[in-house]
Amino acid sequence: MTPIRHFETGTGGAPFVFVHGFACAHADWDAQAACFAPKHRVVTVDLRGHGDSPGTAASCSVERYGADVAEVMRALSLPPAIVVGHSMGCRVAVEAALQAPDRTKAVILVDGSQFAGSAVAANTTRFASPGGYEASAAALFKDMFTAKSDPAVAAAVLARALRLPKDVGEKMLTDMPRYDTLRLEASLGCLLVPVMALQTTSRDSNGQRASLRRGQTTPYLEMLRARVPGVRIDIVEDAGHFPQLDEPAQTNAAIASFVAGLAD
Repeated sequence: MTPIRHFETGTGGAPFVFVHGFACAHADWDAQAACFAPKHRVVTVDLRGHGDSPGTAASCSVERYGADVAEVMRALSLPPAIVVGHSMGCRVAVEAALQAPDRTKAVILVDGSQFAGSAVAANTTRFASPGGYEASAAALFKDMFTAKSDPAVAAAVLARALRLPKDVGEKMLTDMPRYDTLRLEASLGCLLVPVMALQTTSRDSNGQRASLRRGQTTPYLEMLRARVPGVRIDIVEDAGHFPQLDEPAQTNAAIASFVAGLAD
Protein backbone atom coordinates (compact mmCIF):
# COMPACT_ATOMS: atom_id res chain seq x y z
CA MET A 1 0.00 0.00 0.00
CA THR A 2 1.22 3.49 -0.84
CA PRO A 3 2.90 5.36 2.04
CA ILE A 4 0.99 8.58 1.45
CA ARG A 5 -2.11 9.42 3.44
CA HIS A 6 -5.39 9.79 1.62
CA PHE A 7 -8.90 10.70 2.69
CA GLU A 8 -12.20 9.60 1.17
CA THR A 9 -15.73 10.91 1.22
CA GLY A 10 -18.82 10.63 -0.95
CA THR A 11 -20.10 8.12 -3.44
CA GLY A 12 -21.63 8.11 -6.87
CA GLY A 13 -20.37 9.07 -10.32
CA ALA A 14 -16.85 9.48 -11.68
CA PRO A 15 -14.50 9.94 -8.71
CA PHE A 16 -12.36 12.99 -8.05
CA VAL A 17 -8.74 12.85 -6.91
CA PHE A 18 -7.51 16.20 -5.57
CA VAL A 19 -3.77 16.92 -5.33
CA HIS A 20 -2.46 19.90 -3.33
CA GLY A 21 0.46 22.17 -4.11
CA PHE A 22 3.91 22.82 -2.65
CA ALA A 23 3.99 23.07 1.17
CA CYS A 24 0.22 22.54 1.31
CA ALA A 25 -2.08 19.66 2.30
CA HIS A 26 -5.32 17.86 1.50
CA ALA A 27 -7.47 20.28 3.52
CA ASP A 28 -7.06 22.92 0.78
CA TRP A 29 -9.77 20.98 -1.05
CA ASP A 30 -12.33 20.84 1.77
CA ALA A 31 -14.79 23.10 -0.08
CA GLN A 32 -14.52 20.99 -3.22
CA ALA A 33 -14.93 17.74 -1.29
CA ALA A 34 -18.07 19.10 0.36
CA CYS A 35 -19.43 20.26 -2.99
CA PHE A 36 -18.86 17.10 -4.99
CA ALA A 37 -19.22 14.33 -2.38
CA PRO A 38 -23.04 14.17 -2.64
CA LYS A 39 -22.70 12.81 -6.20
CA HIS A 40 -19.09 11.65 -6.49
CA ARG A 41 -16.49 9.69 -4.60
CA VAL A 42 -13.83 12.21 -3.56
CA VAL A 43 -10.23 11.37 -2.64
CA THR A 44 -7.77 13.95 -1.31
CA VAL A 45 -4.11 13.18 -0.61
CA ASP A 46 -1.15 14.41 1.39
CA LEU A 47 1.97 14.13 -0.76
CA ARG A 48 5.22 12.76 0.67
CA GLY A 49 6.71 15.03 3.30
CA HIS A 50 3.47 17.06 3.44
CA GLY A 51 0.58 16.97 5.87
CA ASP A 52 0.30 13.55 7.49
CA SER A 53 2.44 11.69 4.95
CA PRO A 54 6.02 10.74 5.82
CA GLY A 55 8.77 11.42 3.33
CA THR A 56 12.42 12.36 3.12
CA ALA A 57 13.89 14.79 0.63
CA ALA A 58 15.63 11.92 -1.15
CA SER A 59 12.28 10.22 -1.79
CA CYS A 60 10.52 13.36 -3.08
CA SER A 61 10.19 14.38 -6.72
CA VAL A 62 7.38 15.29 -9.09
CA GLU A 63 7.58 11.87 -10.73
CA ARG A 64 7.55 10.04 -7.38
CA TYR A 65 4.58 12.12 -6.25
CA GLY A 66 2.76 11.19 -9.44
CA ALA A 67 3.53 7.52 -8.85
CA ASP A 68 2.21 7.79 -5.29
CA VAL A 69 -1.08 9.26 -6.48
CA ALA A 70 -1.35 6.59 -9.17
CA GLU A 71 -0.76 3.96 -6.47
CA VAL A 72 -3.61 5.39 -4.41
CA MET A 73 -5.90 5.25 -7.44
CA ARG A 74 -5.00 1.61 -8.01
CA ALA A 75 -5.15 0.65 -4.32
CA LEU A 76 -8.68 2.06 -4.08
CA SER A 77 -9.67 0.34 -7.35
CA LEU A 78 -11.00 3.65 -8.62
CA PRO A 79 -12.84 3.73 -11.92
CA PRO A 80 -11.53 6.42 -14.28
CA ALA A 81 -11.21 9.56 -12.15
CA ILE A 82 -10.98 13.30 -12.65
CA VAL A 83 -7.51 14.17 -11.34
CA VAL A 84 -7.29 17.76 -10.10
CA GLY A 85 -3.96 19.37 -9.25
CA HIS A 86 -3.13 22.79 -7.85
CA SER A 87 0.17 24.60 -8.49
CA MET A 88 2.91 22.00 -7.98
CA GLY A 89 0.06 19.50 -7.92
CA CYS A 90 -0.66 20.27 -11.58
CA ARG A 91 2.59 18.54 -12.45
CA VAL A 92 1.77 15.68 -10.10
CA ALA A 93 -1.70 15.27 -11.64
CA VAL A 94 -0.17 15.01 -15.12
CA GLU A 95 2.31 12.38 -13.94
CA ALA A 96 -0.41 10.42 -12.12
CA ALA A 97 -2.55 10.42 -15.27
CA LEU A 98 0.36 9.10 -17.34
CA GLN A 99 1.21 6.44 -14.78
CA ALA A 100 -2.39 5.29 -14.33
CA PRO A 101 -4.03 5.96 -17.72
CA ASP A 102 -6.67 3.28 -17.21
CA ARG A 103 -7.84 5.04 -14.03
CA THR A 104 -7.87 8.59 -15.42
CA LYS A 105 -10.92 10.17 -17.05
CA ALA A 106 -9.72 13.79 -17.21
CA VAL A 107 -7.16 16.19 -15.74
CA ILE A 108 -7.82 19.65 -14.27
CA LEU A 109 -4.89 22.04 -13.73
CA VAL A 110 -5.58 24.77 -11.17
CA ASP A 111 -3.34 27.85 -11.51
CA GLY A 112 -0.40 25.99 -12.95
CA SER A 113 2.91 27.47 -14.04
CA GLN A 114 6.18 26.68 -15.76
CA PHE A 115 9.49 27.60 -14.18
CA ALA A 116 12.57 28.46 -16.22
CA GLY A 117 15.48 26.08 -15.92
CA SER A 118 17.57 28.91 -14.46
CA ALA A 119 15.45 28.70 -11.29
CA VAL A 120 17.37 25.57 -10.23
CA ALA A 121 20.68 27.42 -9.91
CA ALA A 122 19.02 30.56 -8.54
CA ASN A 123 17.24 28.64 -5.78
CA THR A 124 20.36 26.64 -4.95
CA THR A 125 22.26 29.88 -4.48
CA ARG A 126 19.52 31.38 -2.29
CA PHE A 127 19.32 28.28 -0.11
CA ALA A 128 23.08 28.36 0.51
CA SER A 129 22.66 31.60 2.50
CA PRO A 130 21.63 31.46 6.18
CA GLY A 131 17.84 31.72 6.31
CA GLY A 132 17.72 31.70 2.52
CA TYR A 133 15.17 28.93 2.21
CA GLU A 134 12.88 30.37 4.87
CA ALA A 135 12.98 33.81 3.26
CA SER A 136 12.28 32.35 -0.18
CA ALA A 137 9.34 30.26 1.06
CA ALA A 138 7.83 33.21 2.92
CA ALA A 139 8.13 35.50 -0.11
CA LEU A 140 6.66 32.82 -2.36
CA PHE A 141 3.50 32.49 -0.28
CA LYS A 142 2.97 36.10 0.70
CA ASP A 143 1.97 37.13 -2.83
CA MET A 144 -0.37 34.18 -3.38
CA PHE A 145 -3.34 36.01 -1.88
CA THR A 146 -5.10 39.26 -2.74
CA ALA A 147 -6.65 42.09 -0.75
CA LYS A 148 -9.95 40.20 -1.05
CA SER A 149 -8.54 37.04 0.53
CA ASP A 150 -9.47 36.11 4.09
CA PRO A 151 -6.44 37.27 6.14
CA ALA A 152 -6.83 34.39 8.58
CA VAL A 153 -6.76 31.85 5.76
CA ALA A 154 -3.72 33.50 4.16
CA ALA A 155 -1.90 33.55 7.50
CA ALA A 156 -2.70 29.89 8.16
CA VAL A 157 -1.47 28.83 4.70
CA LEU A 158 1.79 30.74 5.18
CA ALA A 159 2.33 29.29 8.67
CA ARG A 160 1.72 25.77 7.35
CA ALA A 161 4.14 26.32 4.48
CA LEU A 162 6.88 27.37 6.87
CA ARG A 163 6.38 24.16 8.87
CA LEU A 164 7.33 22.02 5.87
CA PRO A 165 10.65 20.29 6.61
CA LYS A 166 13.38 22.46 5.16
CA ASP A 167 15.09 19.64 3.29
CA VAL A 168 11.82 18.65 1.58
CA GLY A 169 11.10 22.28 0.72
CA GLU A 170 14.51 22.89 -0.77
CA LYS A 171 14.32 19.67 -2.75
CA MET A 172 10.94 20.45 -4.30
CA LEU A 173 11.72 24.10 -5.09
CA THR A 174 14.62 22.86 -7.19
CA ASP A 175 12.84 19.76 -8.50
CA MET A 176 9.92 21.69 -10.00
CA PRO A 177 12.04 23.79 -12.40
CA ARG A 178 14.04 20.65 -13.21
CA TYR A 179 10.81 18.87 -14.13
CA ASP A 180 9.44 21.88 -16.03
CA THR A 181 12.56 22.08 -18.17
CA LEU A 182 13.01 18.39 -18.89
CA ARG A 183 9.56 16.81 -18.78
CA LEU A 184 6.56 19.11 -18.45
CA GLU A 185 5.83 19.88 -22.09
CA ALA A 186 6.48 16.33 -23.28
CA SER A 187 4.34 14.90 -20.48
CA LEU A 188 1.47 17.22 -21.32
CA GLY A 189 1.72 16.18 -24.96
CA CYS A 190 1.29 12.53 -23.95
CA LEU A 191 -2.04 13.04 -22.21
CA LEU A 192 -4.87 11.25 -23.97
CA VAL A 193 -7.73 12.51 -21.80
CA PRO A 194 -9.63 15.82 -21.71
CA VAL A 195 -7.75 18.62 -19.92
CA MET A 196 -8.97 21.85 -18.36
CA ALA A 197 -6.76 24.66 -17.09
CA LEU A 198 -8.45 26.75 -14.42
CA GLN A 199 -6.17 29.76 -14.22
CA THR A 200 -6.26 32.69 -11.82
CA THR A 201 -2.86 34.41 -11.82
CA SER A 202 0.28 35.05 -13.80
CA ARG A 203 3.66 36.63 -13.12
CA ASP A 204 4.91 39.72 -14.91
CA SER A 205 8.45 40.31 -16.15
CA ASN A 206 9.44 41.43 -12.65
CA GLY A 207 8.13 38.24 -11.07
CA GLN A 208 5.11 39.91 -9.50
CA ARG A 209 1.91 37.87 -9.34
CA ALA A 210 -1.29 39.44 -10.67
CA SER A 211 -4.87 38.23 -10.99
CA LEU A 212 -6.12 37.47 -14.49
CA ARG A 213 -9.24 38.73 -16.23
CA ARG A 214 -11.33 36.74 -18.68
CA GLY A 215 -9.88 36.97 -22.17
CA GLN A 216 -6.30 37.36 -20.97
CA THR A 217 -3.64 34.84 -21.84
CA THR A 218 -0.15 34.04 -20.58
CA PRO A 219 2.94 32.22 -21.90
CA TYR A 220 1.95 29.23 -19.76
CA LEU A 221 -1.56 29.11 -21.24
CA GLU A 222 -0.18 29.45 -24.75
CA MET A 223 2.18 26.56 -24.04
CA LEU A 224 -0.81 24.48 -22.93
CA ARG A 225 -2.70 25.34 -26.10
CA ALA A 226 0.28 24.20 -28.16
CA ARG A 227 0.92 20.99 -26.25
CA VAL A 228 -2.65 19.93 -25.46
CA PRO A 229 -4.93 20.44 -28.47
CA GLY A 230 -8.49 20.99 -27.31
CA VAL A 231 -7.51 22.08 -23.80
CA ARG A 232 -10.31 24.02 -22.12
CA ILE A 233 -9.12 27.19 -20.42
CA ASP A 234 -11.27 28.95 -17.83
CA ILE A 235 -10.35 32.04 -15.81
CA VAL A 236 -11.48 32.64 -12.23
CA GLU A 237 -11.35 36.42 -11.86
CA ASP A 238 -10.30 38.47 -8.84
CA ALA A 239 -8.64 35.53 -7.14
CA GLY A 240 -5.16 34.79 -5.91
CA HIS A 241 -3.16 31.62 -6.39
CA PHE A 242 -5.64 29.58 -4.33
CA PRO A 243 -8.99 29.91 -6.13
CA GLN A 244 -10.31 26.89 -4.24
CA LEU A 245 -9.92 28.97 -1.06
CA ASP A 246 -10.52 32.51 -2.37
CA GLU A 247 -13.42 31.75 -4.70
CA PRO A 248 -14.71 28.24 -3.94
CA ALA A 249 -18.12 28.80 -5.56
CA GLN A 250 -16.59 29.97 -8.85
CA THR A 251 -14.01 27.18 -8.72
CA ASN A 252 -16.63 24.50 -8.05
CA ALA A 253 -18.90 25.82 -10.80
CA ALA A 254 -16.08 25.75 -13.37
CA ILE A 255 -15.11 22.21 -12.39
CA ALA A 256 -18.74 21.06 -12.49
CA SER A 257 -19.25 22.60 -15.94
CA PHE A 258 -16.19 20.83 -17.32
CA VAL A 259 -17.17 17.48 -15.79
CA ALA A 260 -20.71 17.78 -17.13
CA GLY A 261 -19.30 17.90 -20.65
CA LEU A 262 -17.21 14.73 -20.31
CA ALA A 263 -18.35 11.65 -22.15
CA ASP A 264 -19.72 8.85 -19.98
